This record gives sequence, structure tokens and C-alpha cells, in this order.
Amino acid sequence: MSLAGTAAYDGRADLPPLVAAAVALARRTSFAHSCRPEQGHLLRLLASGVGAGAIGETGTGCGVGLAWLATGAAPGATLASVERDADRAASARTVFAGRPNVTIVDGDWRDLPGAPFDLLVLDGGGKGKSPGDTAVDPADGWLRTGGTIVLDDFTPMGEPGAPAVDDARRHWLEEAGLRAAEVRLSPVLATIVGVRAR
Repeated sequence: MSLAGTAAYDGRADLPPLVAAAVALARRTSFAHSCRPEQGHLLRLLASGVGAGAIGETGTGCGVGLAWLATGAAPGATLASVERDADRAASARTVFAGRPNVTIVDGDWRDLPGAPFDLLVLDGGGKGKSPGDTAVDPADGWLRTGGTIVLDDFTPMGEPGAPAVDDARRHWLEEAGLRAAEVRLSPVLATIVGVRAR
């Protein structure tokens, strides 16, 4: 979840309807940490490559990132997301009413149903970026071989604000079971995308 992510949608009239509905919910509930538009466009693109596969997300928030994923997903894809705030999860479910292929549960990232995934987006827990947050082991039943994992909210390497030593970034870029790279989405935003090695 991005700091000031919801504010990044101010003045945007070109949003897919489902994304616009999730952004409206975030604004109504004063939830500031939505998936940024740059990240959303990447998620929509990656979801379109899954076909009828399984897509998972940690950290539903108000459903903005999930809406980008659902917008790009093929009709046969299944999408599951987990949110640790039960009230927020319930609110996000209203955005996806009428979409039987989308499931939102409340709980810890370990409660995410539907694994193994063809696309796994770690937008909440499971990234190992904060104290006490253990990093997901993609090979431990979470990601299919050849599946894609996405981790957002990094400051691009070398830019002001990027830590000199970033254990989480190094962990994912050097994860033995992944082929991963950092993708710059804006001057201040980067994402790590990795594919589970065969």
C-alpha cells in the first residue's frame, strides 16, 4: 500500500469503472494508502497474462489494486485478496459484489486462500519489509513454477529516500528460486517483479 496513493488519483477521469469505484470507497473512508496508478497499470497488464489462472493479493485496503487486477484478468481467472482490517475487508467486498470470481477475506497474509498462484501481489504482509513481517517463501506452496510475484512501494535504487542498505530489496532480487528485477514506475516508485524458476 502506497503512502498518499489515494491522492494520486485526484483529477484522474480515465479510470476503469471498477478502479473508480474502489478509489471512491477509499476517499469516503479516508483510506490514504491505495495502490498508485502507475502500479495499477502494471498489475492490470500482469493479470492479463494469467489467463484462467489464480491471482492472489495481500493487503486489500479498499480494493484499488484488486480492481486493477480484476480489470485486467481473463473471465476464467480467480482472484483472492486478504485484508487484516475486518471492517475494511467488508467495505471492499461491496465494490466487487456481482463478481463471483473475486474473494476477499479478512485475516493475516497467511490466511490468503487459493494458493498456489500464477500471480501473487504482496501489497500487504509477506514482503519482509517491516519488523515482524516474515517474507513469503514462493516455493512453499505460494507460487506455481513459472508464476509471477510482485512487490511494490520501493524507492528506486540510487534515488533520494532509498536506503543505502535495503535488506528486503536484496532478499527478493537475490532469492534463489526467483528470476527478479526492479522496475521503475516513476521517478519515486519502483516495483520488484520476479518469476519462479523452473
